[in-house]
Amino acid sequence: MRVLGVDPGLTRCGVGVVEGVAGRPLTMVGVGVVRTPADAELGHRLVAIERGIEEWLDEHRPEFVAVERVFSQHNVRTVMGTAQASAVAMLCAARRGIPVALHTPSEVKAAVTGSGRADKAQVGAMVTRLLRLAEPPKPADAADALALAICHIWRAPAQNRLQQAVAQHASALKGRTR
Repeated sequence: MRVLGVDPGLTRCGVGVVEGVAGRPLTMVGVGVVRTPADAELGHRLVAIERGIEEWLDEHRPEFVAVERVFSQHNVRTVMGTAQASAVAMLCAARRGIPVALHTPSEVKAAVTGSGRADKAQVGAMVTRLLRLAEPPKPADAADALALAICHIWRAPAQNRLQQAVAQHASALKGRTR
């Protein structure tokens, strides 16, 4: 399974591609950051993020895109920018028919470090260890994108089984009402 992880942000949008399956060693395929100038007009920044993500999709051909789920923050401007960048990533994937999964920050931290309250340094250290890298990816947004991809690879099998069970249950209930 090849997953593009996206840590959305207007100034720095982390992107990372990981390949592998749950229970086996994972491989980093690529990591980087799509950057936009803080003083640029919002529309231009969103177009730059779209172009950057499209380049990653073209180059790495992921089967899934994992995006950090936007969560409530105290700074409304920050959460709005994060949500806008997140929407661009989801749109780029949807346009190509690539399934998108959203993962909360605490879900990603728990999957990668064992603690949903891990700090950025702990996430970076575990990503480095899990992917057998010489040093943590910089900036932290890049490491977070890899962590998102790792989280999705590890959680996708269980999520798929759960979705199939829900669908079968709904189908069985529908059959009873006829």
